[in-house]
Amino acid sequence: MMILARAIALASLIVPATAAASPVAPDSTALQFHDFRAGARLDEIQGVLQRFGGGRLRCGQAKADRRVTECRAVVQLADLGGAVDLWVSAVDSVASVITLSGDGAGGQVDTWRRAIERHYGSVGAKVQGPQWSMQWVRQGRMLRLTWRTDREQRPVSVSLVDGRVLDAWGRDRARPAKNPS
Repeated sequence: MMILARAIALASLIVPATAAASPVAPDSTALQFHDFRAGARLDEIQGVLQRFGGGRLRCGQAKADRRVTECRAVVQLADLGGAVDLWVSAVDSVASVITLSGDGAGGQVDTWRRAIERHYGSVGAKVQGPQWSMQWVRQGRMLRLTWRTDREQRPVSVSLVDGRVLDAWGRDRARPAKNPS
């Protein structure tokens, strides 16, 4: 019993201050943004596009690795400020990286940030020159909100990355090719 009490006390010291101060309990489910999630199959992403009245994914295979597909689309998301560009990199039809980007008009940066923080809690922003970013990591996946402040409009993007898909692809690429003889 004493060991458990000490472990609980120690754990309370390790919790980051931003998590403890956050008014919203962070969502511990897999990270997503407007139903788009890294790790989703391309047909699932196409279904999300259709629900939002978007077009079709336009995809092409990479020349260097036929397992990699790059897809693009534009989706109208009124509550995210209008037209949003969608870019997906998939390995064996599973999204490893998804990026949604907007022009930043009409307070888009603040709208996107508030939507993400409502689900996953507050984190500190990192600044590198005119570029700002906030990052959340859960279950081998990352969501990163990035925006610029050096322009009249502040272009904004959300990137969703599935580390497990990328790690598996990297391991497969690192294996020596088997000799067919």
